[in-house]
Amino acid sequence: MANVDFVTRLHKATARDYLGRVNSHDKASCAELALRWDRDYWDGERHLGYGGYRYDGRWRPVAEAMVRHYQLAEDARILDVGCGKGFLLYEFTQVLPRATVAGIDISRYALEHAKEEIRPHLVLGTAAQLPWEDQAFDLVFSINALHNLFNYELWSALREIERVGRQAKHITVESYRNEREKVNLLYWQLTCRAFLSTREWEWLFEHAGYTGDWGYIFFE
Repeated sequence: MANVDFVTRLHKATARDYLGRVNSHDKASCAELALRWDRDYWDGERHLGYGGYRYDGRWRPVAEAMVRHYQLAEDARILDVGCGKGFLLYEFTQVLPRATVAGIDISRYALEHAKEEIRPHLVLGTAAQLPWEDQAFDLVFSINALHNLFNYELWSALREIERVGRQAKHITVESYRNEREKVNLLYWQLTCRAFLSTREWEWLFEHAGYTGDWGYIFFE
């Protein structure tokens, strides 16, 4: 297990007005809409979520870095837990054309609007109950998803990721190291359920039996 960062550069490329997030709109109402995981969250106004999540190639460097770091074979089997519209999975198919990819997400809207090339490889479901056999994948990853689960779901999701992965595993979640980052996370988030410090996440990984790597997104 190790702290391995794949997404900080991408995360920092977006400017965020934390005070504006809580002062411009009724934050509770925005969160209620976002948690439907429907059009409002993915392709609605910015205060409701992504503000339009469209393919633009931004995930290609992340896929390339993960392939290098984990030394994935050309025919690797790769699973994305919380895949959304599947843009990162699509990039894996471009970096490793012979790879087999799969993804799972709770948002029917996201799957229906996923990258057309990989839509057939995506399933509707929850991270807490993965519909694949033990040790089915060479790489299992989850980026920007598991912090949206309640603690009892997190425990199951970590054990499921551990179960279906036979080699590399990676999880990236939103977290904080100090009070400023905690407040900014509270201001910015719409769907986060697990407000855990880095120490708490690492405690959870260890006690759930997760043996893979992890990374964090901080709101500095």
